[in-house]
Amino acid sequence: MRVGIGFDVHALKRGESLIIGGVHIPSESGLKGHSDADVLTHALIDALLGAMGRGDIGQHFPDQDEQYKDISSLLLLERVYNLLSAEDYKINNIDLIIMAESPKMTPYYEEMKENYSRVLKLDKSRINLKATTTEKLGFIGRKEGIAAQAIVSLAEFEGR
Repeated sequence: MRVGIGFDVHALKRGESLIIGGVHIPSESGLKGHSDADVLTHALIDALLGAMGRGDIGQHFPDQDEQYKDISSLLLLERVYNLLSAEDYKINNIDLIIMAESPKMTPYYEEMKENYSRVLKLDKSRINLKATTTEKLGFIGRKEGIAAQAIVSLAEFEGR
């Protein structure tokens, strides 16, 4: 059994698209970043890489590399899944949390789970999603950014 933790933060910027969990969420502001800035998927990628002992998202997909400019984070997640599969790991479960003052995330949970289930070839029952606010405290409470955290559990096949 291996466990990984991922955490990510992106600043909000008026006029940007808000993509979380691969879902376009209607909002006046979106997340600023080199790729699509999908904070939740970035946290998930880091958790998976951490559980495998394979570094972090910046080592695999550097933001100085133009091939990752505006790329869908779901494509990056697919590449990490391919690495995970090639190394004979199996995902036991995923627990995700989005920290945002607004918009409400609950209406998008099912679509986010569908996206992750499809990319990771994982039953949706093994993916848990939740969201919280920071009660108007800090940069999240001031609506300056959104953060996300992910914890994953992997099974490592015998003989590795």
